[in-house]
Amino acid sequence: MRKFLFRSLVELTGNPIASSLLKKITSSSASRFLIKPFAKANALNTEEMARQLHEYKSLQDLFTRELKPGIRPVDPSPQSVVSPVDGVLTSFGKISEQDSFLVKGQDYKLDSILGNQEKAKQFSKGWYFIFYLSPSHYHRIHSPVNGEIEEQWSCGGKSYPVNELGMKHAPKPLSTNYRLITMLTNTNCQMAVIKVGALNVNSIHFTHNHTSINKGNEMAYFSFGSTVVLLIGSAFEPCESLKLNMSVQYGNRIGMITDTHLE
Repeated sequence: MRKFLFRSLVELTGNPIASSLLKKITSSSASRFLIKPFAKANALNTEEMARQLHEYKSLQDLFTRELKPGIRPVDPSPQSVVSPVDGVLTSFGKISEQDSFLVKGQDYKLDSILGNQEKAKQFSKGWYFIFYLSPSHYHRIHSPVNGEIEEQWSCGGKSYPVNELGMKHAPKPLSTNYRLITMLTNTNCQMAVIKVGALNVNSIHFTHNHTSINKGNEMAYFSFGSTVVLLIGSAFEPCESLKLNMSVQYGNRIGMITDTHLE
């Protein structure tokens, strides 16, 4: 029951007024008394946090926490692609010839997710990965490769839940929720890091202001629970060890770029 209550505080509700109220409460110093029970209920690893538990000023301050430098080793291979987040790999696979993929019984078109038909063509016959970030996860987002940030844009409006129930019953949240999209160009492959917003609030914040970015560098963070979709061009091969619903950490290798030219 306690864990369900804390999950509600960071995943928000379907009502915009309630969502705004919860955002105000969790951002307030009055929520400090919830920090210790939240950490205990979600089994947070306090040893990897950049600050001690008593130093956080609000529940949201804890939720958007940073980690100690170097705590997450980033796969060093030049051709590797790494997970951009700590989370659960809820779905991944090959994008179909119709430029779509199926998640929880719902068919997602690339042009709907990206909000642009021309950009969608760059991922034809490529790969998709969906990472769900629960309240217990570290909520900062990192680059999956060394590359150049070609473009960043937003699309979508009102947001629905991105937990398991939301993914099954909401009207295609990955292509209707508010989204911030980063297009990355690696020497050999194109990628899109799609940060899917939480309910009814802009919960995504960019932290990287340069055109170049190194693998493992932070690019953004979530203020509330959400999901990241990673699209990769066809010159890619996923790791054989990947399994549905496995836990991953940012910096973990998820596959290798396989070709020497852009697809």
